[in-house]
Amino acid sequence: MQTALFTPIPIELMLLYQVFRPPSTIRFCSQYASAPTERSAMSQLTKGYVIAMTSIVILSTTGILIGYLLTNYALPSLLLAFWRNFFVCVALAPALFLIRPSWLRIEPTQLRFYASFGLILALFNSIWTLSVETNGAAVATVLAYSSAGFTAALAWWIFRERMGLPKIAAIILSLVGCVLVSNAFSPAMWNLNPLGILTGLTSGMLYAGYNVMGKESAKRKLNTWTTLFYTFAFAALFTLIFNLVSMALHAQPISAILPAMPVHGWFILILLAFIPTLVGFGLYNTAMNYLSASTVSLLATSEPAMTAVEAYIFLDERMSIVQIVGSLIILSAVVMVRFARE
Repeated sequence: MQTALFTPIPIELMLLYQVFRPPSTIRFCSQYASAPTERSAMSQLTKGYVIAMTSIVILSTTGILIGYLLTNYALPSLLLAFWRNFFVCVALAPALFLIRPSWLRIEPTQLRFYASFGLILALFNSIWTLSVETNGAAVATVLAYSSAGFTAALAWWIFRERMGLPKIAAIILSLVGCVLVSNAFSPAMWNLNPLGILTGLTSGMLYAGYNVMGKESAKRKLNTWTTLFYTFAFAALFTLIFNLVSMALHAQPISAILPAMPVHGWFILILLAFIPTLVGFGLYNTAMNYLSASTVSLLATSEPAMTAVEAYIFLDERMSIVQIVGSLIILSAVVMVRFARE
């Protein structure tokens, strides 16, 4: 109906659009408008850091919810990855349809990019899960966060981003902090087999690949939420295929794709998809519209420290002095990246 064109837009949606719209959509209407001043550039940079750090705080709750599901309901990791991806799509599809239906439309030429992005996400989730099984959570986390170095190298190679001394120092500090927070300095933690080393390093490279694909999405000026929807849609498809293949190899019925959990378990699984996954990844991708891929990846290395704090608060886990020192080192790397010139 034509009257729908004049329906007032809720003020909340207008504010969200103003906060999260990429810089490329900003236009200066005045004929006297000039190039952005240094102050406005810093304002955009600050917005990028606020969005990035908010996303990381939200993403840091992922391990808490996943650990709860695995511990209390013995949910297979690969199956958990599929349902997590699936519920993200279930939440996004109607939301985008109601708020901005045009965000669901894509060009056929973009399908290959979205499929590649989704495949990398599906592979990262699967390989990281295998790394946790073969290495343990602490070592797997450290190896996954080697993505900071991989991302900086890939961004320098693909996007020609600058690799100055502050960024190199921040990479080293971030990795050292991750080792301390995860207790990976303990010799017992490094009793790895070749499969463990391969899966751990591969997870770091795949996480770096996710960061680089996010930056490429920003360069193509693709809508953040459109990209998030189709990336997780393809990831859900690929992880479904992974699960079906696994079930066939283990002679399990197809009905095993539906886990037997009580309502409370499904609620936690849906919460995992909606909050840390949907909101966390959405803001994480949005941050790349304002910051370089390597910078966002370096900021993300503060996630283990945040997870440790959350585990202390919600799971009554105590941090040792070494873990506290590691957290401070990671935060110092974040501060170093914040004040380094892009």
